[in-house]
Amino acid sequence: MLDTHGRRYVQPIIGRAAKILLKIGLTPNQVTFISFLIGASSGVFYYFSYPWLAVFVLWLSGFLDAVDGTMARETETSPFGTVMDVTFDRLVEISVILGIAFVYPEIQWALLLLSVSIIFSITIFLTVGAVSERQGMKSFYYQAGLAERTEGFIFLTLMMVLPKYVLIITLLFFVIEVFTGCQRFLEAKRILR
Repeated sequence: MLDTHGRRYVQPIIGRAAKILLKIGLTPNQVTFISFLIGASSGVFYYFSYPWLAVFVLWLSGFLDAVDGTMARETETSPFGTVMDVTFDRLVEISVILGIAFVYPEIQWALLLLSVSIIFSITIFLTVGAVSERQGMKSFYYQAGLAERTEGFIFLTLMMVLPKYVLIITLLFFVIEVFTGCQRFLEAKRILR
């Protein structure tokens, strides 16, 4: 929801960063990989008791993830770049979930439910993007939903910085992710007739 409706407010900053990185010679795929390395460290930092550093690198990675897409649209989009982008996004989320799971083994069941809900939602998202003839700003049809990447980052942040409420936040994230998957499924039924 925030990615779809809030992007226009931050796009000028993302656009400036994209121009700078292109000017210094970086490619979109290189920025995607850098974003992945930074983001994947989030779960590691969290595990070693640096929650605020974990949050910082998570959001920095998310910012670079937005920048690489803008860079690609200003140069030439690459199908493999899209595959890298979507794959690395999930690996960053997995890193955070694993970091939390190792710190709080007693709530691993809830984190497993969350992981399953993410798989459910992203499966619909990617399948609709692959079979839809519609084209969005990205290289495939982008289904909006209640929980997009920014909402996911907000929940992951809250899970890391509010340890007393990590179980409640995880379960709330799970419910919202399931709702988003159902929302996308119903939209798919409507647009793919």
